[in-house]
Amino acid sequence: MTKKKTRKRTAAQLREEVTEGYRRLALGSSNDALKLLFLEEPTGEELAGLDLFNVSDIKRPKNGGMEIKFFDRCQALTRLEAMSQAAEGMDGAKHFYDALQSSVEKAKYE
Repeated sequence: MTKKKTRKRTAAQLREEVTEGYRRLALGSSNDALKLLFLEEPTGEELAGLDLFNVSDIKRPKNGGMEIKFFDRCQALTRLEAMSQAAEGMDGAKHFYDALQSSVEKAKYE
């Protein structure tokens, strides 16, 4: 049995991956999903080449056709905005902490 090498991600790296995922959901193209609608019997290669990241569900009803549901773009934008505001708040806290630490160090030498 071989061990899988797992790379531990930092909180900043994970936050960036999540942000990029929300960006893709909010702003990504749905062209490949529409292309899928017009493929009669797609092959594995054709399916592998499609970018269906923003698709949440695909159904083929018994009566034929295809139903494709997408993730909510507005919800993704709302989450991006919330993450941005949280990051700004963290930056403000860091500036406050740095100023506090600086004043403590300054007080030590006086």
